[in-house]
Amino acid sequence: MDPGPSLRYPAGSLVLVAGLPGAGKSTLLNRLYGLDGDETAPVPAGDVRVIDSGQSRNWWARALRPLPVRVRTPLVHATHVWRIGRAILAGHGVVAHTRGTWPHILRCFAWMARHRGNHLHLILIDVDPETARAGQFARGRVVTSVTFARHCRRWRPLIDRARGGDPLPPAAGVTILDRDAADKLQAIHFT
Repeated sequence: MDPGPSLRYPAGSLVLVAGLPGAGKSTLLNRLYGLDGDETAPVPAGDVRVIDSGQSRNWWARALRPLPVRVRTPLVHATHVWRIGRAILAGHGVVAHTRGTWPHILRCFAWMARHRGNHLHLILIDVDPETARAGQFARGRVVTSVTFARHCRRWRPLIDRARGGDPLPPAAGVTILDRDAADKLQAIHFT
């Protein structure tokens, strides 16, 4: 799907950019919001908070570097989820990176957004697993084969449902972007 140069959401919405590891979620957020990937905290863009998992990874980097990845990853992920939740509950619009393959996390975020009188919207970046794997190597952060296979197994039914027109609870709206459409997107507006 090619939505054109911009996407629009109601003010205060939670917009999650989801896709396989390496699909281009961080690349899209970096390009749209002028991030350089070195940030350690959510970035304000007006009343919207831009939250990428790399911000949590960077924040923990020095303290967790000596620990194995299996220990670091849950702490980074928990910090990322906490930051999204905190921004939602503070009443900000949020655009955030997520893999999107954990339905319980999506339901929790949707509940929090509804609690604040807003809605969850999904932007799904759908690329084939080979393209996503190449993206991981290009960025220099490669997930294990087992982890990637698990994400692929969870992703395919999600994207198939969305492409088939089935609602993805708890999302109020879903936009699917292939790589070309993601590259053409110039803005995400909250109005």
